[in-house]
Amino acid sequence: MKKKYHFFAMLSRMKYINRWALMKNTHIENISEHSLEVAKIAHALAVIHNTRFGGNVNAERAAVLGVFHDAPEIITGDMPTPVKYYSKQIKEAYDQVEDDACNALLEMIPEDIREEYKPFFFKQEEDRQLWKFVKAADKISAYTKCLEEEKAGNSDFIKAAKSNLESLKEIEMPEVQSFIDDFLDSYSLTLDEMN
Repeated sequence: MKKKYHFFAMLSRMKYINRWALMKNTHIENISEHSLEVAKIAHALAVIHNTRFGGNVNAERAAVLGVFHDAPEIITGDMPTPVKYYSKQIKEAYDQVEDDACNALLEMIPEDIREEYKPFFFKQEEDRQLWKFVKAADKISAYTKCLEEEKAGNSDFIKAAKSNLESLKEIEMPEVQSFIDDFLDSYSLTLDEMN
């Protein structure tokens, strides 16, 4: 009997893993939705890098890395940031759990194509610049979630918005500042205001 592989069925479960577990949400965001947002923003950061700052990176690959960046949370769940970074010991333990989850997911892929997926779970040196875009996109996505919750009247996200904005300002990447300047204000607008 031919072996069955569960990788894509497991990935489809990303829609069941909710983010912001410690916060009251007006809209529950799952990691599938979040990963799509991160992929779109990472792609934009790479495009901005190439067109405005003389870069030469693969924007499509940045998007794919964004798609997979939280996939291990299918197994680990979404660990709230205050818990994940509470202490060095917790962070180290969580990193090991996340590595184990990545290995478990890779085992769900046939061996002949597994190597193609490995860089999405274990960072490769040649993707270092792209992972910076994904990390920045992750922070931008977190901030836009805060803006959307605030716009809906949810005061639980006021402090998170301020904290996320401060961390965005600390990122020393001109692509991030370009994205902020060109696109970020729109997240506070209504549909009618955007039209």
